Amino acid sequence: MTYSFPRASRRATLALTATLALAGAMALQPAAAQQLVPAQSDIGFVSKQMGVPVEGHFTKFSAQVVLDPAKPEAGKVSLTVDTGSATLGVKETDAELPKPVWFNVARFPQATFQSSAIRAAGLGKYEVRGTLSIKGASQQVTVPVALAQSGATTTATGNFAIKRLAFKIGEDEWADTSMVADEVQVKFKLVFTGMAKL
Repeated sequence: MTYSFPRASRRATLALTATLALAGAMALQPAAAQQLVPAQSDIGFVSKQMGVPVEGHFTKFSAQVVLDPAKPEAGKVSLTVDTGSATLGVKETDAELPKPVWFNVARFPQATFQSSAIRAAGLGKYEVRGTLSIKGASQQVTVPVALAQSGATTTATGNFAIKRLAFKIGEDEWADTSMVADEVQVKFKLVFTGMAKL
């Protein structure tokens, strides 16, 4: 025996099926990427030369962040820094930084960070693990990040240490750590729009 749904029931069933399919597709879509506000953001570094702290900055960088604070494990962070934009604020010193013994900008114009895991570490705090690549060398780093929100913007701040010699930053006579310390502190403030509320 063949049973036929009434036409209205068929239409309702098709509408329900289409709605569920659309909802499922939307659930599979990644969260919208946040937008960096470059004018309010900063990436800096502090090294020690003969024991004296020297602070520098990168003036050109970009960041792609997709993060739902409620589901950080599904998030992704990608950062690209133009190494040729490094500045210590002194013209003569800045002219040395792009050279092969330092950043070798001609061969390695960009440094990158790509996240591999993000986990919550308390209210508004996260640990972002990933690969940092500078001057052709790559290292795994874990970066502590604190998020704060004001109005429509979210500010991510943090700092972490790297060993410059692991990335061959400062070669030949500049590899002498009594002149320039091996440890360099990297600090950042990245301001975004479009992030969900914490």
